[in-house]
Formats: sequence, structure tokens, C-alpha cells
Amino acid sequence: MTEEDEDKVPEELAALDAELRDAERRGTRAIDPGPTGLVVSVAMLVLIGGTMLPWTGSVHGWEVLAGLASLGILPPLFSATSLGFGLVCSALALATRWWGLAWLSAVGCGISVVTGVWAIWSRQIAVPFGATGPGIGLVLSVLAVLVLAVSWVRIATRR
Repeated sequence: MTEEDEDKVPEELAALDAELRDAERRGTRAIDPGPTGLVVSVAMLVLIGGTMLPWTGSVHGWEVLAGLASLGILPPLFSATSLGFGLVCSALALATRWWGLAWLSAVGCGISVVTGVWAIWSRQIAVPFGATGPGIGLVLSVLAVLVLAVSWVRIATRR
């Protein structure tokens, strides 16, 4: 056998090598949420429930999202980021199990926690001027997004 014959790889082995490389690439991009996936699902349901509850006075979270109530910039910003990252991105990450979406959910939910705390603060500082304070729905939504952020960080770093 010559050196030239040793350098040639049979087609079957080349196809197997390509298939293994493809499987490895798919495996490195995938996440396994495990039991934390259930925590994420429950937090998503709590976020939906918080959106249906009053955020301040008689104004519900869905009304803030739809722009039917004028509460300044922070509550609508929180409603958009919390539902965008907390529901849409989280649902996509759970369904596809892509590592990149898990990190996007973690970072996006972290940003939503900050905007949510600012939204609560904006409602609290308006109380001395006759406005209503933060409602149970707003507080519950912020807590749900906090749980989502922590859960997604745990899932994404486990890979």
C-alpha cells in the first residue's frame, strides 16, 4: 500500500464524518431546560395573569400594552419588553431549544426586570401628585420576569 492510497478516504467514511460533524454542531447549539423548563412555563403563565390584572388603579396591563392608558413611558416599555422577551422569546426558546434564544431570553428578561422596577418606581413617585400607585398586576409581572431571567440564565449556562 502506498502513501497515496492511505490519504484517500472511502466515500462511506467521508459521509459518516460529515454526518457526525453535523450532529455535533446541532448538539452544541441545543439546550436542555430540564425541570427548569417547568418553572419557565409557570412564570410565563403568571406573566399572562399579571397582564390581565390591574397595573395601577383600574388600568390593566393589556390596556397599557395596547396604548389605551397614558401612564408615561416606563409602564408601556415594560409591558412591551416583558411580553416580547418573557412570552414570545421564551416560548420560542422552549420550542426550538436553541442556545442563542435561551441567552436572548435571559438578557431580554433581565432588561425587562430593570424596566419593570422603573415602572413601579414611576407609579410610586406619582402618588403624592394624585396618581394611583402600582397595582398587584404590575408587581406580579415584574416578579414573573425576574423568575424568567434567573431561570434562563441557569438554563443557558448549563450547556
